[in-house]
Amino acid sequence: MINLQQYGYTQREAPNEGEAPACVTAVHRERYELVTESGSTFGKLKTSLYYGSHPQPFPTVGDFVFIKDAPGNDCQIVKTLPRKSYFSRLDPTPGGHKEQAIAANFDTVFIMQSLNQNFNLRRLERYLALTLQSGAMPVIVLTKVDLIDDSGQQIDEVEAIAPGVDIMAISSVTGQGLSALEKYLLPGRVCVFLGSSGVGKSSLLNALMGADVMTVTEIREDDARGRHTTTHRQLFTLPCGSHIIDTPGMRELGMWERSESIKESVSSVFADIEKKLGNCRFTDCRHQSEPGCVILEAISVGEIDSNRWESYQKLQREAFYAENKLEAIRQKSARNKDIAVWSKNRRKTGKVKW
Repeated sequence: MINLQQYGYTQREAPNEGEAPACVTAVHRERYELVTESGSTFGKLKTSLYYGSHPQPFPTVGDFVFIKDAPGNDCQIVKTLPRKSYFSRLDPTPGGHKEQAIAANFDTVFIMQSLNQNFNLRRLERYLALTLQSGAMPVIVLTKVDLIDDSGQQIDEVEAIAPGVDIMAISSVTGQGLSALEKYLLPGRVCVFLGSSGVGKSSLLNALMGADVMTVTEIREDDARGRHTTTHRQLFTLPCGSHIIDTPGMRELGMWERSESIKESVSSVFADIEKKLGNCRFTDCRHQSEPGCVILEAISVGEIDSNRWESYQKLQREAFYAENKLEAIRQKSARNKDIAVWSKNRRKTGKVKW
C-alpha cells in the first residue's frame, strides 16, 4: 500500500462511491501516469467532465485527482482536486493564447540558471514574478559554479534583484553546494525545477537521485544553450522521500491571468522601483523625458539599472494585458450565455424572452 500523504495529499474532500484518489506523476499528451494507494497506473480524462459545459481544470504533474476503474482500459480521471499552488504559462506556440499547465501542489521552486552564458538577470526577474504568483517559495540555484573562477560578482547581482531570496551556487559535477539544498528536500515536500535548456536540471536531478535517471546532453559552445533533455513534465521521488517535478526547458514565459495577484508578484520583485513611483513632480509622469522624474534621475545616477526598468515596464504591460484579457473572457462568457438563453427561448416559443 502507498500512503498518498507522502506525496502531500490531504483528504479535504471525500471521493464518491467507486472513486479513489491519485497523484499525477507524469503527463504524456492525453495520457496520465498516476500513483494510487494500490500502486502505479495510467488514466485518461473522462470526456464529458473535462470537455463539457462546466469543464474541470486539466490535471498536470503534482495534481491530486479522483479516478474510477475502467476494466480492460486506462482508468477514468473524473475530478481535479483544489490546488495549494499552481504554475502555468501562456501557450508558447505561435499564436498561442491559452494556458499551459506546468505543475501543481509544490512547496518550493528551484529557479535555475547556469553561471556561464545562460546567466540572464532579466529572465530571472520573470521567473521570480511567476514563482511568487504560483504561491510557492522561490530558491535561486546558480549551477555550474565549477566552470568559472569567481561567482562573487554574479551572486551580488542576483542578490540586488532578489533581496531575501535564498541563493545557492552549486556544481552537480563536483558536488559543491548540494548539501545546502537539503533543508528544502524533506520527506513529503515537493520542489519544481524551473529553468531554460542547458542550465543543468537533469544533471542536478541525477546527482540528487544518486543514479542516472535522466540523459544529459551537451550544450552548444556558441551560445551555451542546450537541447531539451526533458520532453515532458514528470515527478521523481528522491531517496530522502522528497519529490522533484522536472519540467522541459523554457526560454519564454508569459504572464497568465490565472491569479489576481499578477501585479502584486511583479511589484514584489521590483520593490525598489515601486517605492519610487508616485514621487515625480507630475502625477501623470510617463517617466520618459519629463522634468522632475524620480525614475529618470535614479537611472542617471545608477541607482536603478536601465535594463531593469525596461524589464519592469515589460512585465507590467503583460500583467495589464493578462488582467484585462481575463475580464474580456468573462464578458465573452456572459454574452455567450445570453445568446444561449435567447436561442433556447426562441426554439421553445418562437418568441424572444429575457
